[in-house]
Amino acid sequence: MNLCVIPARGGSKRIPKKNIINFSNKPMIYWSIKAALESECFEKIIVSTDNQEIALIAKSYGAEVPFLRPKELANDMTPTQPVIKHAIEWLGNEGFKYKNACCIYATAPLLRSSDISKSFIKLSKSNKESFIFSATSFNYPIQRAIRIDKDGFASMLFPENLNKRSQDLEETFHDAGQFYWASTEKWMSNSNIFESSKPFLLPRWRVQDIDTVEDLRYAELLFKILR
Repeated sequence: MNLCVIPARGGSKRIPKKNIINFSNKPMIYWSIKAALESECFEKIIVSTDNQEIALIAKSYGAEVPFLRPKELANDMTPTQPVIKHAIEWLGNEGFKYKNACCIYATAPLLRSSDISKSFIKLSKSNKESFIFSATSFNYPIQRAIRIDKDGFASMLFPENLNKRSQDLEETFHDAGQFYWASTEKWMSNSNIFESSKPFLLPRWRVQDIDTVEDLRYAELLFKILR
């Protein structure tokens, strides 16, 4: 049995009400709930929130909100794993036990249901000690990154790569910020998501982190093009 947990606290600051802001004529969280439902991977889909407005919207689109998240797990500094662990523990105390749990972010409108189902297959074939998480490649070699000092001058982070060709540098990847699968046992262990785990690779054109208004506008453009 699989559990889906969508974390969606109410106190976003850079984009107020980010989790329920209008995105293609629907609240942002709608798209994550929709992808989870259409994947047909889950016996239960819940939204973990501290906010009544988010809870009502989530319920209207088919998710369950069996509790309101405690304030100590709903601040700017709260990591994802304690939120998922809390949900697993709360449901366990109510008699609901699950073999696996998938965290899907509420701000992942480019997520496809097929990504969820295919990544679950990858989890099923992996060691139960592994996380499976969405990832994508950097669009430029990070080995040629620069820093800019307080006086506006640039310098290379890795000057040893100055004369190396881009194609000769190792390809690197980053967390796509869409979903994270693991056994409930693994979630409860507080393990590092990115150690001894396997990425589920997505193309760059289907990945956009949404932290600023500029990110939001770019994601909307991508969404329209993809549809």
